[in-house]
Amino acid sequence: MLSRLGALLQEAVGAREPTLDLLEAFVEHWKGITHYYIESTDENTPAKKTDIPWRLKQMLDILVYEERQQAAGEAGPCLEYLLQHKVLETLCTLGKAEYPPGMRQQVFQFFSKVLAQVQHPLLHYLNVHRPVQKLLQLGGTDPGSLTEKEEVQFTTVLCSKIQQDPALLTYILEGKKTSAKKKASKEPAALPRETTSIENKDHPHREAPDRGPCGAQALTTQLPIETQEPDGGIGESNLVTSLVGLCKSKKGRVALKAQENLLLLVSVAPPAAAAHLVQSSPFCPAIVEHLCHLYQSMPTFLDPADIAASEGISWRVPSAPSDEASFPGKEALAAFLGWFDYCDHLIQEAHMVVADALAKAVAEKLFVDILQPQLLHVSEQSILTSTALLTALLRRLRSPALLQEAVAFLLGTDLWPAAPEDSPCTLCAQLIRHCDHLSDEISIATLRLFEELLQKPHEHIVRKLVLCHLEGRLYVARGCPEPESYEDTLDLEEDPYFTDGLLDASFRPPAKPAPAPATTPDGKTAVTEIVNSFLCLVPEEAKTSAFLEETGYDTYVHDAYGLFQECSSRVAPWGWTPALTPLDPHEPERPFFEGHFLQMLFDRMSRILEQPYSLNLQVTSVLSRLALFPHPLIHEYLLDPYINLAPGCRSLFSVLVRVIGDLMQRIQRVPQFPGKLFLVRKQLMGHVPGEQLDHQTLLQGVVVLEEFCKELAAIAFVKFPPQGPHPYLSPPPEGHI
Repeated sequence: MLSRLGALLQEAVGAREPTLDLLEAFVEHWKGITHYYIESTDENTPAKKTDIPWRLKQMLDILVYEERQQAAGEAGPCLEYLLQHKVLETLCTLGKAEYPPGMRQQVFQFFSKVLAQVQHPLLHYLNVHRPVQKLLQLGGTDPGSLTEKEEVQFTTVLCSKIQQDPALLTYILEGKKTSAKKKASKEPAALPRETTSIENKDHPHREAPDRGPCGAQALTTQLPIETQEPDGGIGESNLVTSLVGLCKSKKGRVALKAQENLLLLVSVAPPAAAAHLVQSSPFCPAIVEHLCHLYQSMPTFLDPADIAASEGISWRVPSAPSDEASFPGKEALAAFLGWFDYCDHLIQEAHMVVADALAKAVAEKLFVDILQPQLLHVSEQSILTSTALLTALLRRLRSPALLQEAVAFLLGTDLWPAAPEDSPCTLCAQLIRHCDHLSDEISIATLRLFEELLQKPHEHIVRKLVLCHLEGRLYVARGCPEPESYEDTLDLEEDPYFTDGLLDASFRPPAKPAPAPATTPDGKTAVTEIVNSFLCLVPEEAKTSAFLEETGYDTYVHDAYGLFQECSSRVAPWGWTPALTPLDPHEPERPFFEGHFLQMLFDRMSRILEQPYSLNLQVTSVLSRLALFPHPLIHEYLLDPYINLAPGCRSLFSVLVRVIGDLMQRIQRVPQFPGKLFLVRKQLMGHVPGEQLDHQTLLQGVVVLEEFCKELAAIAFVKFPPQGPHPYLSPPPEGHI
């Protein structure tokens, strides 16, 4: 029994020895580090050539091993020592001093590994939180720092901890300090005093009202008021500014990791932290300041074609996918567009409070302060570049909050219909004027801007530009009920738009609509009649597509079907009714004005035979985008040839009819018109080499006109198809215009 009892006592003693040895070894390694600063006289030896990295590695291994031996939630003696003796704070001071050279790198690595590998919730303790804040102030301030890799690893660990416990974000952002830190930071002799205090185990510590299980002061909201200091604001570095600084790194992996960390923060932020991000942190100013800096770093003039070709740029892939067509300013453009895409992604993923604040900051600093003066500038180069850049930004924009700000910036917030005599000095009115600019390049660039805007999922866009002027159907003649059938209406030759003096006796209109156009049970014009009206609008002598198989009508139906499905899904949440509001026959007629936007498009369309080919393509493209919207007013005004227009009003079809009348007069003055027209069409399709011909602009305009009429017919067909499946939805052939 005595021998057995002795064996048990020996086992008990052996079980306690590792704990005592661990603490002794931990303290010994820490003393070895502090003794280096007392005994070493060589200030040029790099830290990695000393025993400091090895000792820090041993201290980390001891902490991890000790934690495995402890019960869950309990802190061992080594962790107690680390916290009570301010080991981390002293290391942070040594890293700030960068002595020996490379010490800051070692400190960042040690902090990252301790926070990542020790499972005990360390960030809740003031003696951990405070040095973490101090270490954050050392990073992110110099984009070319040698410790960027270590800094981003450190912030990654912090963001990972915040993801596990989002409530930590508020504390990390606030950067609370104690008076002890304040005093130490003001004393130049802080380093020796702290290192000698580590050697003395009996060094007194100031009592705190709240202590954790290991006796260290815990970080809670009940910290004494006199120990707290307000956040340093924009000028003080914290987790946000550190990450933003790392986002500017020239090293792609470092910048991408920092962006992912920042995105993680805003996506997990609870309401309190989100409010703090907006109100008390430099988050929004730092993000937007960098965006504006990148914009101003670009060349004053950029070719719109180069800007439009930057499709592959995103925040994850900031460089263009190919360098085949390099141009001056390409890298600066890629950096700006990549960061804007990142801002949009931040806004899309962030808490609503953060998203709204960041979107407003982008609108105020970039849109209003920088872009608006350039859009309104007298310099054509300034207008052209800023318009093309704004179009590229709209193309990348996905977040609802930033889209709302962009729409308000471009179009305003009011929905009052304009009058013909109005000449408001708003940005929207100025942009519409730019669509009819003396410079064709500016007109094309601005029309592209509006085309991009019409593809955005925001109802205010189409309502502001078009619907607010069409509501009430003032373009329809009053005083008589709407016809149930068109059997008693005028034949096409008797339509006032065919006999307004623009046509001569040589004009032979296409086949008459005999019998009169059929109607659906609800009184609408049958879609087959609408389709035939557009297809037959261009006279046979001005058509060339019949000689080219790949430009058939079925191709346009196929394309229009896909675009219409996309448009319908985009506007579905807006709850548009499919039915028109019935007219009151006793309501007096009032003046109708289509609005400055439609007025500009109709005016441009009426000059299709005089304008450059590229400009005509852009005008018809915008009108096609408008015609696709599944709203009954748009369908009636833009696609129904048989509406009974009020005096002095015009519709898209009436504008096209006048163009046809002008065309038939011009044809008489062009010798060998059919052959030249066919040659121009083959040139536009790339079948024959391009060469300048007489009446080139007119001939190209005729080609665009024919194709536009087929496109409108296809849109009408897919919006209100006949009963049964579509007969033209086979895969389209390649090579069509």
